[in-house]
Amino acid sequence: MRFDPPLEEGCLLRRYKRFLADIETAGGEQLTIHCPNTGSMLNCMSEGCRVWFSRSQDPKRKLPGTWELGETPHGRLACINTARANALVEEALCDGVITELAGFTGLRREVRFGEENSRADFRLEFSTGPVWIEVKSVTLGFADSAVAAFPDARTERGTRHLRELAAQTRAGVRAVQLYCVNLSGIEAVRAAQEIDPAYAAGLREAWEAGVEVLAYGAEITPEAIRLVRRLDVVL
Repeated sequence: MRFDPPLEEGCLLRRYKRFLADIETAGGEQLTIHCPNTGSMLNCMSEGCRVWFSRSQDPKRKLPGTWELGETPHGRLACINTARANALVEEALCDGVITELAGFTGLRREVRFGEENSRADFRLEFSTGPVWIEVKSVTLGFADSAVAAFPDARTERGTRHLRELAAQTRAGVRAVQLYCVNLSGIEAVRAAQEIDPAYAAGLREAWEAGVEVLAYGAEITPEAIRLVRRLDVVL
């Protein structure tokens, strides 16, 4: 996935009200841009860190740009735009990068399923039947570790999705929890037990019920981002 138009560089002044960020561009322009991340962005930003943003050409838009990438306090690059995760996964699925899910004959996005009326990110069709896929974007890293964690804030919605996936596998239908690791320098992923113990317990229960837990890491530059390799999952 190439960034088109190319991203512009700046530095972060502050993030506030969850969805707003003040930045200063390389040319000295101060802008308030959209922060498309509902999480805490723990360990993912600091005042003065380098950021890259896409500038909008839409005159009707209230904010002139969207925060896309950031340099973390630990020197890693992170894609903080969580809306990119599904597009990255779809690209990787279609290119055959995610080998565990290769050979599908149909792909649908945002499909409702389960007793709790959840919405799966993808439903793939195989000759053997459907596969339900839930995608999570991972950006929480730590200074002394190559193991990233999810989530970076409590997520009842994420725990519900795990229950729905587990219900599918108990009914004999294949289901996958896929972590899209949008953080450089990472070798493995784990549940953030210290942040959301309910989610960590839900992930363990889903895995024991037969849900496949996969993680794929992204190669990130200010020019492009793509999923390139499978990472370990620590359960």
